[in-house]
Amino acid sequence: MNFNSFMLLRFEWIIALIILLLLFFKLNDFDSKPKLFLLFINVLLLLNLIAGFIFIPESSLFTGFFRTTKLVVFEKNILNLGLLLISLASYQWLLTNKNRIEFYILIFSSILGIFTMLSAGHILMLYLGLEMSTIPLAAAANFNKNQKNSSEAGIKLILSSAFSTGMMLFGISLLYGAIGNLSFEAIIANLHPNPLTLLAFSFIISGFAFKMSVVPFHLWTADVYEGSPVAVTNYLSVISKGSIIFVFVSVLYTIFGSLKDAWLLAISILAMLSMTIGNLFALRQENIKRLLAFSSITQVGFVLVGIAGASKIGMTSAIYFIIIYLFSNVASFGVIGAIAESTGRETLEHYKGLYKSNPFYALMLAISLFSLAGIPPTAGFFGKLFLLTSGIGSGLYLLLAIAAINLVLSLYNYFRVVKFMFIDESQEPLPAISKNFALTLVLVVCISGILLIGFCKPMYQFVYLLGFGMK
Repeated sequence: MNFNSFMLLRFEWIIALIILLLLFFKLNDFDSKPKLFLLFINVLLLLNLIAGFIFIPESSLFTGFFRTTKLVVFEKNILNLGLLLISLASYQWLLTNKNRIEFYILIFSSILGIFTMLSAGHILMLYLGLEMSTIPLAAAANFNKNQKNSSEAGIKLILSSAFSTGMMLFGISLLYGAIGNLSFEAIIANLHPNPLTLLAFSFIISGFAFKMSVVPFHLWTADVYEGSPVAVTNYLSVISKGSIIFVFVSVLYTIFGSLKDAWLLAISILAMLSMTIGNLFALRQENIKRLLAFSSITQVGFVLVGIAGASKIGMTSAIYFIIIYLFSNVASFGVIGAIAESTGRETLEHYKGLYKSNPFYALMLAISLFSLAGIPPTAGFFGKLFLLTSGIGSGLYLLLAIAAINLVLSLYNYFRVVKFMFIDESQEPLPAISKNFALTLVLVVCISGILLIGFCKPMYQFVYLLGFGMK
């Protein structure tokens, strides 16, 4: 393998080497000093993030099975940033957990699958990456082995994943029967609307819908989010879901571009269902992790509105929104994780009067929730504005009307948490929670991103220009 080939596989090589290093550490009990170990791992993640910005050419390997474009590199860098932030946000939990090496091995194995999936130039490579990214997460969801709901989360995640995989594989087999080749180039050149290709597309899109928690394929989401450790929930909501959306956008706009008239209606229906059901179910939640689980379903619905725009603006808006979503969710779960680790409490009732005892955490959580709600001047407002603008370009007025109603409805869900923290009083308020440097740094970075990205015009233009690399 020459140097150029190594550079094309740079992201994958670095993660694979870190996994091997962690296995060596486990065999030699190198995590006996947890602070030193976590410092070392986070430095490696920082170096991994920096390495991602070194120039890498656009090319392909293995007869087109693996491909790299500027857009793919940018998406991997976004995910590397999210991985570093989640690792830092989970510092306190990992400090007291004896299985911290196993946690990182599972997470790095998942991100390796995600990188493989993003660079796939063949349906089978895409499927392989998808499974590599999902299976370790089932074990990670069951990380708290002594808790019943954690075991339930792991079982539900693996069963739903197996079901969605079966649907996707059946769709892939139908697609192969219709085309006779599963490389992206062959599918793009030979795919034409007919009953067989439409049936294949239906099964494949259903598989993606499971992974993204799109209604009606969302039933696993709340239980898995609630039962998993907060660090795993953070990873599921940000890295896992964001990567699937990146791939989904690419698959729709490139591989199935010729079926646009068919999938436009399907995407619109899924978007309306996800926004509405996500908001309605969030109204009844008393556990904050379950509330954010249904919030993530709602957010995916808004992303689908932008994707339904079926244009470069739609693709750009979806990717741009994921960047904002990353900062908003990492900050939210960072605060939730700090509270859960210190007090063991996750219900909304326990957040009453949080501002009086923990003003810093209450303010950070409020700003991140404002961003998720789309309140100006946070970046979430601009993200949703661009998604809706994309829908206007396609004339999807009914979809936009339902999206507007759901924007208003979602305000109640997020403001309910803010009301608990700033207005309501509690007979047993949460005690003051000590701050740690790692989490404070993460919250400052995320809140800065939430407040600044919306006004950073070059960011949106940069993503838009990268979109022209998609055929």
